[in-house]
Amino acid sequence: ICNKNVVQTQVFACAHTSLTDLFRSAAEAGPHDILKLYNPKGNIINISPQLTPNSPHSCYKLEVVAADCNSEPLGTELAVALGFDLSSMEKRLQSLEKKILIEAGETPAIVYEMKRQVESFREKLESVEHLSWLGLFKELSEGTHKPSPFYHKRTLRKTREECEHVKEKFLQMSTLEVSEEVRQYLKTPTFDNWQWEDAEIMVLLQVMYTDLDFISTFNIELDVLQQFLYEVYKRYNNIPFHNFKHCFCVTQMMYGLIWLTDLRSKIDSIDLLIMLTSAVCHDLDHTGYNNAYQINARTELALRYNDISPLENHHCAVAFEILEKSNIFRNLTTEQYKRIREGIIKCILATDMSRHTEILNKFKAILPVFDFSNKDHRDVLMMIMIKVSDISNEARPMDVAEPWLDCLLQEFFNQSDMEKLEGLPVTPFMDRDKVTKPSSQTGFIRFVLFPLFIELANLFPCLEQHIIDPVKKALDYYTEMEKALEREKQNRTQSEKTKPKESNTPKESELQQEMGPALKPSTV
Repeated sequence: ICNKNVVQTQVFACAHTSLTDLFRSAAEAGPHDILKLYNPKGNIINISPQLTPNSPHSCYKLEVVAADCNSEPLGTELAVALGFDLSSMEKRLQSLEKKILIEAGETPAIVYEMKRQVESFREKLESVEHLSWLGLFKELSEGTHKPSPFYHKRTLRKTREECEHVKEKFLQMSTLEVSEEVRQYLKTPTFDNWQWEDAEIMVLLQVMYTDLDFISTFNIELDVLQQFLYEVYKRYNNIPFHNFKHCFCVTQMMYGLIWLTDLRSKIDSIDLLIMLTSAVCHDLDHTGYNNAYQINARTELALRYNDISPLENHHCAVAFEILEKSNIFRNLTTEQYKRIREGIIKCILATDMSRHTEILNKFKAILPVFDFSNKDHRDVLMMIMIKVSDISNEARPMDVAEPWLDCLLQEFFNQSDMEKLEGLPVTPFMDRDKVTKPSSQTGFIRFVLFPLFIELANLFPCLEQHIIDPVKKALDYYTEMEKALEREKQNRTQSEKTKPKESNTPKESELQQEMGPALKPSTV
């Protein structure tokens, strides 16, 4: 059936050229027109001999989405309609090229680099098995993007316009295939979050639910999952650290740990669903001020929760408030939902660092006799897993981890400034007058990260290379930075000691230069 430029077609196995020609003929498209092919699920795919034969009841959809702008007369007409003078633009470009050659004497290196990038992109387009636009522009092997949040210029809560714009992009992207390369990269602790926008991050979260088979196993409707992820995005605030990107990083690390430890073969899918969803929701509506501030400032949250983990209790409450409207668990039994609610609450409350020693000691006690079939053991493991994920930035590559430390210190310093302003006790590790970047990390890595990560690696030895080794490198890095700062401080102190003290009385020679002959000493 052909309707203008959209064709519903049944595909049979045939040669690439004849298949492409067949599609062009069916769509009444020219030889240079650009076509999009959608599979029965609505995902974009490439036209190739590898297409799976389908039936009259599951047709592919073919669409002409663009045409060759260089063809006549369409190209000229389109350019005129858009207000472009192609001839003038071509002359201008030629003039600029000549000017660069005359002034530089040779073609600048940046031009060659741009040509290399264009050629690389062309090769990607030609070689990719499916048109997986998400990730096509990303450098998956190295992270070069640094955060530039400018949170001090943004409102705490996201604006309606900001949210609607991201939602529109998310829904547009959510129908695209995600490449296998991105899917595999998503399972590693080296994943670089800084390259991905919020709408793309929501698509990646959707991929996690899909690839862990949660959608099919728990009959989660895709539109409900998308609405849930959007509501979660809305309820993470514009603050330096505990924001939507942090939510994603924690969830991605949890997702990676599930795959690295082959946890799918060891515990029920429902426990995995609890762990992933807990990670997604674990810092909802965080305002950038920790529990100590909430309690000392007697905030509404501290009063509501009687000073007991006010933030974590609030994150849980917001999570289930969202689930009341967008319940991804609505097709589960009452017993299953009860188990999920109990598990999510346990996991999120476990992220309160004041309970760190208590939970770690529980895990160490059961580790020698750990039994995956024991519910109490599994519960403690789930709490340990979300704790590891929550503070796992230093297990990532340094160019990913260090910007996160900058964001964290920004949030810490904001809190200590507010504490000083309000006359509250100042949290020592947040005081900008006492804390340096390396000093904030060396103690934390030695006394918090290592003891926690080592115990998890004792249960899963395969994790040593993924989370222990990178943290050792991070400790070495910040130890050297701390030593360098100390040497610089000592050199500055020494320099000040050896520097001759300047007299308050101007030297005679200086006065003579300033006042002239009138102050020359008289001859005796």
